[in-house]
Amino acid sequence: MGTGITQNDVVIRILCRKLVILKNEAGLQWLIGSPLLPSLSIASTVRCLHTLPDDPHSPNLPTESDEIRSLLLRGFEVLGAVIVLDKNDLKFEKVAGDAILAVRNLRKNLYGNDNENQILVGAVLDLNNGGAECDLQFFISRRRNSNNVEKVGTVVYEDQPSKYVWGKGCIVRCELPLKLPLYYALRDSKDVESVYARAIEDVERKLRDPKVTYILEAHTNSSLGGPQPIILHGSELVEPAELPKNAFSIETAQESQAKSLACSYFCSETKDTASFTSVEDADKILVSIMFNKSRSSLKPAAPTAEYYPANGEAKLLVVNHKLEVLSYATKDILLTHMVSKLIIPGLVDQLHSLKNKMLPNLLLQHPLLRPYHFIPPGFLHPITVIYELSYGETEMKQVEIRRSLHLRLGLPFDRPLLRIANAINLFSTKENTRDKSQPKGYSLLKDVHHGIPSSGVSGGNVSLIQGSYEYYHYLQDGIDDSGWGCAYRSLQTIISWFRQQHYTSIDVPSHREIQQSLVEIGDKDPSFAGSREWIGAIELSFVLDKLLGVSCKVINVRSGSELPEKCRELALHFENQGTPIMIGGGVLAYTLLGVDYNEVSGDCAFLILDPHYTGNDEVKKIVNGGWCGWKKAVDSKGKHFFLQDKFYNLLLPQRPNMV
Repeated sequence: MGTGITQNDVVIRILCRKLVILKNEAGLQWLIGSPLLPSLSIASTVRCLHTLPDDPHSPNLPTESDEIRSLLLRGFEVLGAVIVLDKNDLKFEKVAGDAILAVRNLRKNLYGNDNENQILVGAVLDLNNGGAECDLQFFISRRRNSNNVEKVGTVVYEDQPSKYVWGKGCIVRCELPLKLPLYYALRDSKDVESVYARAIEDVERKLRDPKVTYILEAHTNSSLGGPQPIILHGSELVEPAELPKNAFSIETAQESQAKSLACSYFCSETKDTASFTSVEDADKILVSIMFNKSRSSLKPAAPTAEYYPANGEAKLLVVNHKLEVLSYATKDILLTHMVSKLIIPGLVDQLHSLKNKMLPNLLLQHPLLRPYHFIPPGFLHPITVIYELSYGETEMKQVEIRRSLHLRLGLPFDRPLLRIANAINLFSTKENTRDKSQPKGYSLLKDVHHGIPSSGVSGGNVSLIQGSYEYYHYLQDGIDDSGWGCAYRSLQTIISWFRQQHYTSIDVPSHREIQQSLVEIGDKDPSFAGSREWIGAIELSFVLDKLLGVSCKVINVRSGSELPEKCRELALHFENQGTPIMIGGGVLAYTLLGVDYNEVSGDCAFLILDPHYTGNDEVKKIVNGGWCGWKKAVDSKGKHFFLQDKFYNLLLPQRPNMV
């Protein structure tokens, strides 16, 4: 790249919290953004995993582009790259030029010549200068064949990124099941690969056929007054010059009007975009595809049938694919452009990704492939992963696939964030999302601590559990455990946390199942099963180890008055592990959800979820009654919450090291 540098008025808008996901390691990272947004916006960062052996800043383009193509939803693209270096006498403009060159080459593989005038970003982070994100140097290149880079004058970190992205746009889904019959010659089994490739090409042509029909509708009930569905035909998605010479179509007044509609037609005018916190708040559009070729025509037409000629003895192999693509579209995009520029290319990309995964084992082990969508922590937009369902989630090959994805996305390796159970379904109904393990019409309260009043600790730092849990307390499940079951209920809440975070798929055990587990490991006599005997922190650790393979740390204190001395250690637990803690002392057990601690003054409070509650599952009643709330060791009236003459055991479950 050249060295011509000028300061310009381009503004780069940063929408993601983690702009550099590996601050202490040299390498190349891709910057993802949407060219549809009004400014040059960076929404996420992913690591470049495949580079040339002799240059860590030069991507292996075929492998890298294949994986990026299947990962990103249409509407978001690779717009730039960050190069992280630990090098003296760093020439920022030269390194930024190398980053832009890498982006340009990758985009050629991903998008061909589309958007060839897109402004590209090259950023440089010098580890010798501390490696802080504020030290990033940004440069741009305006034209495809230009060797000049320009230093960016203004970088803005957006305060409300979800509002910026989803207030201006919508999420679009298209699902297309395909059944591909493949007839191949028995004398040449390799013939099936070329037959399969031709079948994929045939589907690609059908998607762009002038007679194909696309039905667009909002993810709402139009009978309740919402926008009515719109029907678009393939001939309306291309410019007249692109139509075949013998193409024949009659455009009705309704079709002519449909061609002028934008995505905003399906978007709510009353929705408060200021409250947007994620893609779940966004407007949603569904696209369905019909390959019916019986569209009305003035010319006489005869029925048609497809045939598959075979030159010799042949065998039939049926390949099933289920395409499901998500796309991001801004509200001002025409519906015709949304389908032609986002949905169709997205379907084609996913089709080829499935083909590349299917071909190596097409005959030996017909893989069952399916796309899933995820929104990992720190991501504004969904990402798509194609999993092979013939592998169990705990099998090593599937684990290694997830580990590689965690590495690319900058996700921790001690929590399962990309398992199938983590997949999102933004277009599901409430009935479809009901927890199937619970009886119909019944569900437990989740995350009852959200929105409770402050602790009253002045200048404290709040450390809370990470993730969701269900609130278990006395008298649930038709069991009268009042007076003896508080530790069982605390254990059930803890296990529900591991279920909600998808570390396990086992059902939350009943009191008897908990007791039976202790009998099976030899901790209790057989007579213990079915009894009303108490259990404590040590028994809870045995059950968590047996049922979930979860290890625990135990903290012992001689008196309730010593618990505030453990606040710093408890805060570290919530920040690093994030699991609920069981506190047991005397005949009482509680679930601890967080601490508020002022290191200077020593003032502290404990966020207690009390399993001794016996009322109805009403959040307002639970919070107002103090069954979930902040408790000080000694309140303003001098009353002690924890018993002064009893020892306490605190059970701190540890996250399993797994993906």
